[in-house]
This record gives sequence, C-alpha cells and structure tokens, in this order.
Amino acid sequence: MIEHGALLDRETLEAIAESGTYFDPNIYLVTDNYLTNRERFQGIGNYNDEGFQAMEDALPVKLAMFQEAMTVPGLKVLFGTDGVAGSFGRLADELIYRVEVAGQDPMEAVVSSTSLAAESLGLEDRIGVVAPGMAADLIALDGNPLEDITALRRVTFVMKEGVVYKYVPPPS
Repeated sequence: MIEHGALLDRETLEAIAESGTYFDPNIYLVTDNYLTNRERFQGIGNYNDEGFQAMEDALPVKLAMFQEAMTVPGLKVLFGTDGVAGSFGRLADELIYRVEVAGQDPMEAVVSSTSLAAESLGLEDRIGVVAPGMAADLIALDGNPLEDITALRRVTFVMKEGVVYKYVPPPS
C-alpha cells in the first residue's frame, strides 16, 4: 500500500495500478485538521509558519494528483484520512471533499471505504459488503450518500456485529 503520494505523476500512478498496489492518498483531512487546529500544534517541531504555509500550498497539489489518479484505469484508490488529534468526528470530511471538490463519483468514494478497504486488508471474505454470512458492521444515515454525500455526517445508528448502538454525535 502507498500512502499520501501528493507528488505522484501519471506514470507513477499507472505503475501503481499495473502492480495492483493499493493507494491511499489522504488528500484533505489530515492537512485541514492541522490548519484548523494550528494553535494546538504551532511551535512543535516543524509546525511553524513555514510548515503551515507548506501545508496550505500542498492542498491544490494533492487535489490535482487525486483528480489525475481518478483517471488511471485499474488504480485501487482507498479511503484514508491520517486523522490525528482534533479530527474526531470528521473522518467523513475526506470522502465529502473527494466528491464535492475533487469530483469523485459518490459510489466510488463509498466503495473506497468499504469493500475496497476490506479487500486491501485481505478481509473481503468477512467485511466490506452487506451480504449473508458477512460481519454486520454498518452505519445508517439520514439521507442517501449517492445523492448527497454529506449524508455521511448524519449517522443515525451504528451496527457492530449485528448489534445496534445508539449513535451520539461528537460535540461541535
């Protein structure tokens, strides 16, 4: 698996696709989280003015790479966030960004976080699809994410191994 890859060019993306390697680009949330919570990180290591400017400059580069990646036949693009402190309750923002800003098809975005993710872990025989014999781990949403990807923010319940748990959203 390859993570991030902001500077990958088409030739490299094609080589990744040809090798069957999974690609998890992490194009938005990890950077947005650092920028949103700048005051928490400022002054730690390279989290300084120059470092934050580099993050801001990287967002359009990551976006362009992802848009190119979506055009590479056979490229297995996964969902991932590298969510760190401050991003609790925001993981769906990565998928929403991919659809609303980058132009990814909503179904491809959902598949990247379900069946393709299960396949990348070698767990496709147990998780990743809703089917008899599979682990019943799923979320119910208020809305259809294929019509409105922001429905991913409106979780009404979580089911883990067939047991429904009440969902309590994080504090805003």
